[in-house]
Amino acid sequence: MAKLELRGVVKRFGDDTVCDGIDLDVEEGQMVCLIGASGAGKSTLLRCINLLEPIEDGAIFLDGKDISVPGLDPQSVRARIGIVFQSFNLFPHMTAIENVMLAPRRVHGKSRAELLPEAEALFARFGLADRMHNYPDQLSGGQQQRVAIVRALAMQPEVMLFDEITSALDPQLVGEVLDVLLMLKKQGMTMVMATHEMGFAREAADKVCFLQNGRIVEEGPPEVLFEAPQQEATRTFLARALK
Repeated sequence: MAKLELRGVVKRFGDDTVCDGIDLDVEEGQMVCLIGASGAGKSTLLRCINLLEPIEDGAIFLDGKDISVPGLDPQSVRARIGIVFQSFNLFPHMTAIENVMLAPRRVHGKSRAELLPEAEALFARFGLADRMHNYPDQLSGGQQQRVAIVRALAMQPEVMLFDEITSALDPQLVGEVLDVLLMLKKQGMTMVMATHEMGFAREAADKVCFLQNGRIVEEGPPEVLFEAPQQEATRTFLARALK
């Protein structure tokens, strides 16, 4: 049984079908990269997995349990499935460590004293120990994005979703954020990542899925999908993306 399973997932906005019957298996400890042009459905798919968007049809399973059934408390699922967006969404009036501790305090009811050692360890782990007490506007974009990742990890999730987390960064800052993902991969975190970073997907992913018009057109190990894609649509996309 896969850690995360999607079966026939459909998401519509009005007459626009954004996810059109998506099937996907994510094994424990795998990094799965979603690639495709803007508007292919990658970000919406991540939002559906995290229950930020309700689905019209299909099912999403976490450890074999259907988490997409109507009426399920989404907060209990989001405590297990973290998500990080391209915009950092840090509260500007709070320091980095206050941002990180906010959700665990509210959701898990932990005290500041309980959380502080865990939070300090996370900051140290990701090279941010000297930035804990800075406000967001005192941090670079790469540092802010790393704080956003630390904030998600503070909830101790089992699965992490990343939605184009480097697209808002200056090119010289992209590497430091991708290094964090490589560290998480080594530690066995299960991850699904929508990305335009083809080089990273090629090197780091266990599986790559090419999406077009809300469907997974082709999926496979990166060495197969990048070197010998089977579908014409995949070949066309990669020819443009890898220029």
